[in-house]
Amino acid sequence: MSVRPPFAIDLVSDTATRPSLGMRDAMARAEVGDEQRGEDPSVNALTEKVAAILGQEAAIFLPSGTMCNQIALAVHCRPGDEIIAARNSHIVSSEGAGASVFAHSVIRGIGTEYGIFDAKELAAAVRPQGIKTPFSKVVCIEQTSNRGGGAVWPLETVHEVVGAARDLKLALHMDGARLLNACVATNVSAESYAKPFDSVWLDLSKGLGCPIGAVLAGSAEFIQQANRWKHRFGGAMRQAGIVAAAGLYALEHNVGRLAEDHLNARAFAERIRDLPGVRLQFGRVDTNLVFFDVSDSGKTAAEIARGLAQHDIRIGVESQFLMRAVFHLDISAKMTGAAVDALKAVLA
Repeated sequence: MSVRPPFAIDLVSDTATRPSLGMRDAMARAEVGDEQRGEDPSVNALTEKVAAILGQEAAIFLPSGTMCNQIALAVHCRPGDEIIAARNSHIVSSEGAGASVFAHSVIRGIGTEYGIFDAKELAAAVRPQGIKTPFSKVVCIEQTSNRGGGAVWPLETVHEVVGAARDLKLALHMDGARLLNACVATNVSAESYAKPFDSVWLDLSKGLGCPIGAVLAGSAEFIQQANRWKHRFGGAMRQAGIVAAAGLYALEHNVGRLAEDHLNARAFAERIRDLPGVRLQFGRVDTNLVFFDVSDSGKTAAEIARGLAQHDIRIGVESQFLMRAVFHLDISAKMTGAAVDALKAVLA
């Protein structure tokens, strides 16, 4: 017997996805062993597969994407180092100042609407060397850019930033939480985006629909160091093949269908674009995220969210007047239309 989710239509995040029956069956049948000892065949198969997808030498299975970011930064940095990233990136806004806690490093944010910066902006953010300044050590890009409206980093821009980072002797880290959304949207392979990076990870628990997990990849030496940090963080798991099997299933069945989420997001955006008091925040929808401003509606975002909850719909509240709707495998085209109709009713 399945348990009904808290909301019939949950647009708060693509982490709201639930494992499908096929995924649950794969999990039930998974071969397992002691993951920390390297004896779980399903975990080993998953990490080998993701490393190959990303064009990297090795990979490690972790409970969350935030842990992937924090471990990578802890490996790359030394106390007092500086990390360069977009000002609206996840490591700045949504990880509890983890870089300062674990890597003992500071983040220098580059101001950019879409969370995408170019080689010149990166070079300008690197501090001149001096005893009074932090040492610029690593650059982090987020693909796709969450608070940039799900914007996709163009491959050309990625390669330009990579080239500049190499010239500046910076390590390169990619927060690839929604990298496969970018791949589906652009028809560019994950390897093309990810191979030049020193570290990169994929999230399994967002659009891919898994209940838990992310995979961090890099060189064999990097992963060896990452594994030590995984143990320090308490991230070691035992018979983790049960959840790794979900990741293997997702990579086989749930990647191509991300295009459906993009279509539903665009349909939602087009239908709310002309609603009174609603303004699309970024004017475009690249992938599965839709941000919209309601400052001219006469209601706050929280008030609108409470109204939608009365229609059994949950949605994201980003600030007083900014809202976010996220489309995923548990949201159909019919549910997308119902969400639009409910928003119309609440605004009225």
